[in-house]
Amino acid sequence: MAKLTFISWNVNGIRAVGKKEALKWIDDAGVDFLGLQEIKAEADQIPDTIFDRNYKFQSINSSSNKGQSGVALYTDIKGEAFSCDHVDILDEGRINEYHFGNIAYFNVYFPNGQRSEERLVYKLAFYERFLEYILELHKEGKSIIVCGDVNTAHHSIDLARPKANEKTSGFLPVERAWQDKLLAAGFIDTFRYMHGDVEDRYSWWSYRAAARKNNVGWRIDYFYVSDDLKENIVDAEILDEVMGSDHCPVKLVLDI
Repeated sequence: MAKLTFISWNVNGIRAVGKKEALKWIDDAGVDFLGLQEIKAEADQIPDTIFDRNYKFQSINSSSNKGQSGVALYTDIKGEAFSCDHVDILDEGRINEYHFGNIAYFNVYFPNGQRSEERLVYKLAFYERFLEYILELHKEGKSIIVCGDVNTAHHSIDLARPKANEKTSGFLPVERAWQDKLLAAGFIDTFRYMHGDVEDRYSWWSYRAAARKNNVGWRIDYFYVSDDLKENIVDAEILDEVMGSDHCPVKLVLDI
C-alpha cells in the first residue's frame, strides 16, 4: 500500500497560469497525479517552465477548437492512456483516460451548458455517455477515479446563492439529477465523505463583483471514486488558498 496524492485544477489557460508561476507549488507538493482542465493550448504550446518537476508520463488532449478546453495529465506512475473519443464525440479535448494497475483514472472537463440550449443538451448527453462507460469499466472489475470540473453544483450547500441560480445551467435540477444518479450507482463524492455538510466551501468564483474575496462561489470541481475505493480514502480537500485561476485545485489522497 502507498499513499497517492491526486490534484485536479481547472487552470483557465495553462499559458496564463505559467506566466503567473501559479503552478510552481507542485514542485514541493508530492503530487502523484496532476490533472489540469481548460488548458486552452496544444502540447507544444505548454511552457516547460510551468513547474520544475519532471514527470515521466504526460498525456495532453487538446481541443480541435484551438484555444478552447483541453486537458493535461502528469504522473510518474506507469500506465496506459486512452482517447475516450466515444464520449468526447466533438473532439473538444475533454478527457484524459489513464489506466494503471486495476484503476481507471479520468481527468475530465465536463461541458458548460450556459451558452445555449443546444450546449445544455450536449452536456447532458455527455454526462450520460460518460456514466455508461465508467459503469461498464467498473462492471469489468476496474476501480474508478474521476476528477475534474463537473460544471454543476450538486446541492444547495454547494453554492453561495442557490435560490438565485435555480434556473441557471450549473444548478438545474436535470443537471443535478445526473450527480444523484452517479452516487446512486455507488460512486462517492470524496469531499463530502470526508467533511460531511461543511458549508461555504467552494472551488470556483466569478471574476466579477469581488466574488472570491467575498466567497460567493460554487463547488463544481470534484473527486469521485467507485465504492470499492471507499476504505482507501485518506483525505479530500479544497485548496482554496491557491490562486492563479477562477477555480482553485481540489485534492484527493488514497491509500492504494
